[in-house]
Amino acid sequence: MMAVNVSTTGSSLILTSPQLLFEQRYAFGTAQTVANFDVTNDGQRFLMVKNDSASGRLNVVLNWFEELKQRVPSK
Repeated sequence: MMAVNVSTTGSSLILTSPQLLFEQRYAFGTAQTVANFDVTNDGQRFLMVKNDSASGRLNVVLNWFEELKQRVPSK
């Protein structure tokens, strides 16, 4: 994963030289040509799927906080 700083001067776009953030192989989805990753809103963290021969299945739970509230009564 590489990063560049982006700025403008008038109508000119200025890019710095790419810098390596980290080097690791991450998974691509089936029949996709782009990596399947996302970046947090603050730009400080990445969520990436890593190839791991020992891994099993990935479960993504949406609205887990609502389910938690139902299962754990509030005091």
